Amino acid sequence: MKLFKLIVHQKNFSGEDLIINPKDYPGIKKGDIVEIFHPEDEFSRLLLQITAFKEDLQGRETVSVENNIATTFQLRTFADVYMNIVNPDDVALDSVELTFKDQYMGRSEMWRLKNCLVNTCVYLNKKIEFCGGSIRCQVHEMWSQGDRVACGVITDDTKVVFRSSTSMVYLFIQMSSEMWDFDIHGDLYFEKAVNGFLADLFQKWKKNGSNHEVTIVLFSRTFYNATSLEEFPNHMRECLQHDYRGRFYEDFYRVAVQNERYEDWSNILVQLRKLFTDYQKIVLEYHQRPGIVMPKAINSTAAQGNFLEVLNMSLNVFEKHYLDRSFDRTGQLSVVITPGVGVFEVDRELTNVTKQRIIDNGVGSDLVCVGEQPLHAVPLLKFHNKDTSINAADDYSMPHWINLSFYSTNKKIPYSTFIPRIKLPPKISKPPSECGKLPNKTKLLQEDGSECLRNTLFDYDAYDAQVFQLPPVHTASLQRVSTRTKKTSVACMETHSNSQALKLLKRKMSDPDIHHPPPDTHSSPTVASRSAAISIPHRADDLISVNSNGEVNSKPRISLIDDHGDVEISPPFRPVVGSAGSPTNSVTQPNNIRPGRALINPFDPSHVTIKLTSNRRRWTHIFPKGPTGVLIQQHHYQAVPTQSSPEQLSDTMSILSSSPNEHSIASINAQSTCQIPRSASQIGFQDHMKGKAIRLNFPLNSVDKTGHIGPPTTNNKSLTLLWGATGEQEWTPALTTANIGVDWRSLTIPACLPITTDYFPDKRSLQNDYVVSDYNLLPDDVNADFAQLRAIYKKPLNTAEVFKELVSQRLAQGFQLIILPPANKTQATTPGSKPPAPLSSLMRGMQVESEPKEEYLLSIGRIFHKISLCGNSITVTRYRPRHPYPPFNIHYRYRFHAPHHDTYEVSWVSFTTEKLENYNWNYLDHYICTRGDTDFSLVEALKYWRFRVFLLPLNTPATRRILDGSVHCDIYSPATSAEQANFMEGFLRFIETWLNRIRRPNANKNWEKHVMNTAASARTCLDIPRHNPHRSGSKVMDRGRVSPASEAVLPHSPELQQQQDHSECSEDSINAEVSKIKSSASNAEILEAMKQPHTGIGFLTQHPSLPSLTFVSAEAVQWLNNHIEGGVTVEKAIIIMEGMIRERLICHASGSFKKPFILGFYLYHIVQDKDGQKDREYFPPLGDLRSFENEWVEVEMKVPKGWCEPTAPTQISNISSPISIPSCDIIDESSVPVFLRDDSDLVFLTEDRERTALVSPYKHTHLDIDINNKSDRIEWGHLRYQSLFKTDYSYELVVQWVASSGSIVADLIFGWQRKAQLCGIQMVPIPSDLLALPFTLKSDPLRGPIFIPLHTECLMTNKPYLFDEFREDTYTQRLFLFQEAIVQRFGFVPCLVEGTENDHQYVHVTGNAFILVPSTSCIRARPRTDTNIIRRITGQKRYPVHPDQSSPHEAYITRHVSGKNKDDYSMDRRVGFLWSWNHMVSRKWKSLSTSATGDELFQKKIIQDFRNFCSNADNRLRQYWESCWELKEKTCSRTE
Repeated sequence: MKLFKLIVHQKNFSGEDLIINPKDYPGIKKGDIVEIFHPEDEFSRLLLQITAFKEDLQGRETVSVENNIATTFQLRTFADVYMNIVNPDDVALDSVELTFKDQYMGRSEMWRLKNCLVNTCVYLNKKIEFCGGSIRCQVHEMWSQGDRVACGVITDDTKVVFRSSTSMVYLFIQMSSEMWDFDIHGDLYFEKAVNGFLADLFQKWKKNGSNHEVTIVLFSRTFYNATSLEEFPNHMRECLQHDYRGRFYEDFYRVAVQNERYEDWSNILVQLRKLFTDYQKIVLEYHQRPGIVMPKAINSTAAQGNFLEVLNMSLNVFEKHYLDRSFDRTGQLSVVITPGVGVFEVDRELTNVTKQRIIDNGVGSDLVCVGEQPLHAVPLLKFHNKDTSINAADDYSMPHWINLSFYSTNKKIPYSTFIPRIKLPPKISKPPSECGKLPNKTKLLQEDGSECLRNTLFDYDAYDAQVFQLPPVHTASLQRVSTRTKKTSVACMETHSNSQALKLLKRKMSDPDIHHPPPDTHSSPTVASRSAAISIPHRADDLISVNSNGEVNSKPRISLIDDHGDVEISPPFRPVVGSAGSPTNSVTQPNNIRPGRALINPFDPSHVTIKLTSNRRRWTHIFPKGPTGVLIQQHHYQAVPTQSSPEQLSDTMSILSSSPNEHSIASINAQSTCQIPRSASQIGFQDHMKGKAIRLNFPLNSVDKTGHIGPPTTNNKSLTLLWGATGEQEWTPALTTANIGVDWRSLTIPACLPITTDYFPDKRSLQNDYVVSDYNLLPDDVNADFAQLRAIYKKPLNTAEVFKELVSQRLAQGFQLIILPPANKTQATTPGSKPPAPLSSLMRGMQVESEPKEEYLLSIGRIFHKISLCGNSITVTRYRPRHPYPPFNIHYRYRFHAPHHDTYEVSWVSFTTEKLENYNWNYLDHYICTRGDTDFSLVEALKYWRFRVFLLPLNTPATRRILDGSVHCDIYSPATSAEQANFMEGFLRFIETWLNRIRRPNANKNWEKHVMNTAASARTCLDIPRHNPHRSGSKVMDRGRVSPASEAVLPHSPELQQQQDHSECSEDSINAEVSKIKSSASNAEILEAMKQPHTGIGFLTQHPSLPSLTFVSAEAVQWLNNHIEGGVTVEKAIIIMEGMIRERLICHASGSFKKPFILGFYLYHIVQDKDGQKDREYFPPLGDLRSFENEWVEVEMKVPKGWCEPTAPTQISNISSPISIPSCDIIDESSVPVFLRDDSDLVFLTEDRERTALVSPYKHTHLDIDINNKSDRIEWGHLRYQSLFKTDYSYELVVQWVASSGSIVADLIFGWQRKAQLCGIQMVPIPSDLLALPFTLKSDPLRGPIFIPLHTECLMTNKPYLFDEFREDTYTQRLFLFQEAIVQRFGFVPCLVEGTENDHQYVHVTGNAFILVPSTSCIRARPRTDTNIIRRITGQKRYPVHPDQSSPHEAYITRHVSGKNKDDYSMDRRVGFLWSWNHMVSRKWKSLSTSATGDELFQKKIIQDFRNFCSNADNRLRQYWESCWELKEKTCSRTE
């Protein structure tokens, strides 16, 4: 060993962790792992990998370590250190945990990141970057050989666990009746839950820097004392449900916090306490009305509550994670906090649905109990016993898919250390008549002696054994032996003797997974252990006692010698009793046990094994391996106290049982077989292996009585324990909350579903239970075919890339890689110890002649895929269950109260299991293979990821005024023509530069002088208020014309932007007048002028899929207006261009003459003659319209007034103006608000709207996502965009992808958002379901729109109808136009959203909120039915909003609006608005936005003011109405 001098360096000196001079250490090479440590220190040894050499390192024989690492490992600068090369296998890690925050990391990225970490060295807190730094994570914890370590090497076998500090967390607080009980310390359980548990949790989040997106919901179930529906008043009936016992109940959900992220959660605790105060009163008395009798309402207990329903509510949100994809969080967690003890009475079918959904979706589910921990295993689900026969025994299930924690406060009681494990029932005082009847008691005592004797001899254990097992059928196999002995003072908490014969009975448990062990009489009977009184040392080789069916007695057993120590094997049901010997009378078999059904004993789950399934092993790879070689959950693990006497030791610690297929005795050190008891502290420090690096002091080894250190193991690989998340840790009653009860890690940094698992069915099971199908892919052949068909050539993926991508896609959809233990190594290996590549030879022992090069096995639920690569062919083999589970669809009704709402509203939802076997993998694999070719478009069933955004105008003066403190918010006026023209200019520029990534050719240096009058300069002189202080607002900027005011020119390409400041244009170039074209010129002459290099139209840069001389249609129209004498109108310009297409002078850039001239961002080119085509630089058009449209974004635009107006006064086309705010100086009808105009105008408006709807609303194009080449693979996606842009509407874009990394998509979109702001556009993310109506398929069941009623009564004075002055068939439409006018005063702009033809949706110009104005089934007015007359007679002053319509929004409003007096379904209340918030605006988005997007104070202010206005506060609504009528009257009087 050689001594070196240690120096440190900073990150800015070198990015490497370690720098050495190769001359100092001959033979060392890059990639070697070295350990570095001070000779005299006992502290951890640092492992680093050599990644770089530096020949000129200062001083001889020095090594330089990065400063932070040296500090962490307590290495002293300039001190001597040893440096040795170590063998990577000696320091290999079993598992490593990586944490990351504020980013979205998909499962495919996790796998690719893991692959790139193999054979690298990691240490605590090491920062890791991937995909060019767009993915960042940090090493949190490492385990090796049963201990936590501080550094190590990641190998193929290392399990990498990803934990996210920013997840989506649902906290459900069960407000069952126990919440109002007191615990042993005298606190209410609610206080224990909120002031205790939640306060601790929030503190841990803060300390850890966790920043979750949290929803907090209080929930409860109310039972009603009633026997029939008739006992309920009408207003209560709509949400009632009844259970299997016929009890009526209603479920209530109070959403306290919805999708919030806070730095400080303490205010929320206060809010929860406020809600608690009157929660029970509100819920129980919710339906009470004066004078109406209703059944008594009772709050349910925790056990009878809506526990599973709550989990399913969150799953409905979680399983749609690909719809509203947020880029700054990963991971999903449901936490239920209950005052109960972890026992729930549930419906069997709902349990199956919940289990299947939780496991398939890979969602973490935690149950935190604040009640006392019971003496049996929990969580425990008791199935509803629908069998009415009296003898039916209860059926239980222990879900392994719920992670259990018990929370206890740290309060100490001065006089006692006793921790109760049971809640005492309330005392019931006896009626006085009982008193004085003492003879009863004495009679009890004078019981018949023989009876008494029989009681003592009755073997309860044997009786219990019968209940929990099936009676043997004609087998003379061994029966259970039981020895009852006096318990000694050492508490050995065992409830069953673990005798041999108990195991031999065939069992059928109520859980479908439970295993039926065959009777096996070959192994020698082990002695039942009942007492720790006398122990016999084992022989050294007799480490493990195995039961007859291969199950382990995994508690350290001590053989027992009693006075009568002979062990008998007795005939059936002959009880063996204690030291009195065996009486001969046999106990008859109880006859009330249902045959064929054995039950789970929750008091002794450790003897119940179940058949291993993939579901059981889905999460196991997130658990570290403990010292005994089994997977452990750290909060269920008790460290061994330091004691000298091993006798005491074994009773106080919890011992772990073994995993089904791990026999890792190899990790136990050489002395482990000696009989000398060693103290726990020694064990903790002892180095198992010589080359081992650090051992943190973590004494976790399990020691049995005789000092053996080592795991008990099972021989049967197909069994696993029933209880617990790992299936390897045994439940003991000693697992108390006092030691460590809460899985804080899971609640603070939840683990993502691991990418690996280790279960694959055996050969027999594959044949019997699965249907096999396979198909081959030949990527090269497929792509060769497609290359001939496609005009645009994209480099296809090669076969290896396709192969890797197929694995990636399955991981992304929730599959896991199966890592099988190699068959050729010794039994001492662990699962996951083989890279997946060469598995095929080991797979079920098949030898194939042509060995495939690579093969992967993947699974989800009961679906297995094998993907193998051989040469240039990929084979996909799918195994699907022969008998798939039936699909479930459970309908559920409930009431919920969301933030900003006033009432508990009725809603309903469906819980369905997804049929994963129906996913069309063959289609997706071809999609990947062809790199997203147009033949394989993304369809909904593929569950592709998407991100929706709206584009809105950026700087609205009214928003600024509200932020600056304007009292009212109805101060928005329609955009002026200049503002609309600017919005359109900005939009054109955004599409060209950022969506299409077109760069204009950079001309010579005095570029500004020449192109002042060409369209190319137009994009340089775009008006952006912040950059252009000189702008005179009077004149509208055209693209091809510079206003005489001195203009700041914005350079058009990003390269230029950096190089030069906005230079002023020189005077002479501006004044140079261009010769105009005569207005009578022919098309050919106009074309020649367009081609002129300086004065002509600006052409786009050459691009392989664009022909030469390509221009944009909107620019052509502007150019014509600027260059023809007197200018032309937009209509005239379009006619000229159409004529050019007919004369074949110009053509659509795809080469298709069929495409007409469309104004907007559409690309056309000048058709060249024969000579022109011979030019070397000539690019022909593609000649394929479909390919062209898949490459370029082209949008039609509806031109606003004032855009490109001719200078000569020509007739202006009639464009409908947006609703104008009254101003009193114009005479014609256009100044009158639309809803008061004459009927002829109304017809015109509706036709305009309907015409808009005729265009196919969306187009698709291929999208390059990885524009900065950061990824380690080829990535692509698609852009779905609206085909029509209107300046007074929002504009929608949707980015869609399956073959992209989330972080790279995020980079692209955040880049767009910044660039859009430069173009005067604000980009805002929006949810897939804007209004969140709680019964739409995609929506969150706990989110719903807020109904804001419009108080029209105040406007009607004496009129029977609001619009009584007009024709009756226009009422409906006028009302809608009136509502629209109000919405627009508050700054909402309409959005064209698919599937909502009849409903009008609006988005606030800041993107903060959406409004829906529920409309009639058709905008055009139609004759009323005779319902009006009926309404009049009943005295309601209101026309109905289409009584014949049943839109969900109508139903929603009818049902929810009328607040407390639910019987009051009057029509008056139905006019109003549905308002919902935009929950997609994340914190990162707010920080990038320059406007009020995501500003909470702004949001509160605007909804408050909108409510006030609609309710006519301060008479505002009435004043507005009257001002509108004044305008109408003025117009009428003038025209008269």
